[in-house]
Amino acid sequence: MNEPQVWTLIGVFAAGLFGMITLMSTMFVRIVRTEIGSVRSEIRTEIGSVRGELGSLRSEMQSEFRGMHQRIDRLDSDVNALMKHTFGIQRD
Repeated sequence: MNEPQVWTLIGVFAAGLFGMITLMSTMFVRIVRTEIGSVRSEIRTEIGSVRGELGSLRSEMQSEFRGMHQRIDRLDSDVNALMKHTFGIQRD
């Protein structure tokens, strides 16, 4: 082969190589974007379920705290009754 044919083949191979690199990088970027999108949707789903669990935990804790406040109020009235009975003292 003479010199112009060699340079033509080099140019064709280089163009093919760059074309293949461009195609593969474009496909890779599309795949990465798709996977990132699916990860985002999964994370949103999990965050939603965690928020639901936290909401139910919050309501459960509030009901338990209400029960504890009632018990403390009852204990306070019992202590007041004992002090009045024993010492004749009444607290405010």
